[in-house]
Amino acid sequence: MKRIFIIIMIIGLAHTVKAQDISCRYGFSYEISNDPHWGKNKPVITSVYPNSPAERAGIKPYDVITAVEGVPVTENVLDDIYLFLNPEGKEIVELTIKNFTNDERKIKIKKECKSTYSISEEQLATAFAMYAVEYTHERLFSCPFVTTQTKDEIDFSVFKSFDFFGGSSDQPELAKKINDIIKKELINRNLKYDPVNPDLTIQIYYSFNKNPNYKPKSPKRTNKEDKPEEDYSYVYRYDITRDRMAKFPFLPPNTIETEAEYILKLGFRMEDKKLQKGRIIWECEANEFMNESFSLENFAFVHIPLMCMQFPYMKYGRNVQFRLTKKKYNYTGINYNIDNISTIASVDPYSPAAQAGILPYDKIDAIADKRMDKTSAQYTSAYRLFLVNTLKLRDESTRFVDANGFPDCMYWDELKYPQVVKEFNNKKNLTVFSYLFQYAPFINPAGNNTCSFKLRRGKEKLEFILRPEIRTENTIVVE
Repeated sequence: MKRIFIIIMIIGLAHTVKAQDISCRYGFSYEISNDPHWGKNKPVITSVYPNSPAERAGIKPYDVITAVEGVPVTENVLDDIYLFLNPEGKEIVELTIKNFTNDERKIKIKKECKSTYSISEEQLATAFAMYAVEYTHERLFSCPFVTTQTKDEIDFSVFKSFDFFGGSSDQPELAKKINDIIKKELINRNLKYDPVNPDLTIQIYYSFNKNPNYKPKSPKRTNKEDKPEEDYSYVYRYDITRDRMAKFPFLPPNTIETEAEYILKLGFRMEDKKLQKGRIIWECEANEFMNESFSLENFAFVHIPLMCMQFPYMKYGRNVQFRLTKKKYNYTGINYNIDNISTIASVDPYSPAAQAGILPYDKIDAIADKRMDKTSAQYTSAYRLFLVNTLKLRDESTRFVDANGFPDCMYWDELKYPQVVKEFNNKKNLTVFSYLFQYAPFINPAGNNTCSFKLRRGKEKLEFILRPEIRTENTIVVE
């Protein structure tokens, strides 16, 4: 059960980095690119965290970092790239960024620095995610995409605009809808739609047919207990149209073609119109096996945004794996002292807590009338017991495996919400950090998302009523 030990690992961190009391972050993740067409041997931004310095500075996924403080990124610095990206003594750092819009532009970004002895509400929301796994979790899923690129040495950033192939289609309305999805994704990558003089032409193709080689399987087998074996004729993927993981009637990737009654194909390719006309520079195709009918339009709405995540930075030629991160938690701006969890280590400027007058070193006696007088280890132990003892209140039909491999993630059973509320209010369960999910009906059925903080400042006792900011994160990255 990896999730319940996250807080233990965070607590342990304070004792392994005491040589450095401050840690700083930009708020983005990156990889050193091996793609010859996009940022070769340079850091490529793979994700930008919400509410981070990077987001505020305008950094976007797929941006390439070409220089730091005016010093170019070369192969000589790759072994020490972390230190190179974090020049000593610099709180504000100048990064040179390259993307489709700009050959190069300079961005000044102020790093967010905090004590290494503190833990934020975002980190705590991850650590205690099973309190509200409906809203905070990570999941992995894969799609059987085949992506190919030209073998010619060419930097894709030379292409600035695109249009669509004007050929005929037997389903013009469907073709237009698919083109519109692709258009939106490419514009988000800073490519310009130019139907007059495009650098690239996009051509789509699709089909949905009965499989002429289909051989029906024998009736479903039973196991020793005379129960039907588990049905694997579906997969889970993120459905952007519903903003959640959903079940799709697709057969798993290792399925033999003869076992599929239907075959769906959807793909699109990019043709060079600027440097070498007619050259295909990039193509992505999805092939799905299934045993029931499925709408091509619905398939396109869900999968084309995922297919586009392989452009311009391609990581996998086949079977792309994605990581979905969902977070929804109450943010007050309080950061807690890891060694003494009831002590406020710092308060984020302009946050609800800062505006209310809460200060660093204030001691917390209670949050939402739940006492805060235990150690970090005691809260972790109580959390583990809480998960075990409330398993019967979960909805078995919602079970899933999270990105950490924990197999028993389940939503709360809606019919048992009153019992769940009682468990959260049971003092022995030490659920003080459930305030992070106070908006949830299974924690606070009244729906009033305010939290009382009872504090001590020296000998003075204070109470603050905060209305937290609900922060959400919903990101998908190629794993």
